[in-house]
Amino acid sequence: MYIVMVHVHVKSESLEAFKRATLENAHHSRQEAGIARFDVLQQSDDPTRFLLTEVYRTAQDPAKHKETSHYNRWRATVEPMLAEERTRTVFTNLDPDDAGW
Repeated sequence: MYIVMVHVHVKSESLEAFKRATLENAHHSRQEAGIARFDVLQQSDDPTRFLLTEVYRTAQDPAKHKETSHYNRWRATVEPMLAEERTRTVFTNLDPDDAGW
């Protein structure tokens, strides 16, 4: 598995619109064959901060995801809502093994 954690900081006035757009993107993303999991988390002590946990089946699948219409619609919609640029960290799965996803 190829795991990407995306950290997002949103302008407070854009919270609800960001959540709507992101949940729609997550719903469509979960339907992609190359995505094993796509979670949207909101930070409890700072609701303007989010973590997107994206679990891809192969290292090639993120590029395929970025070609989808729902991802490109999401990116165009939320970029003006961001308080700062998104950051991402890539992880390698250790446990459970890939079959456990």
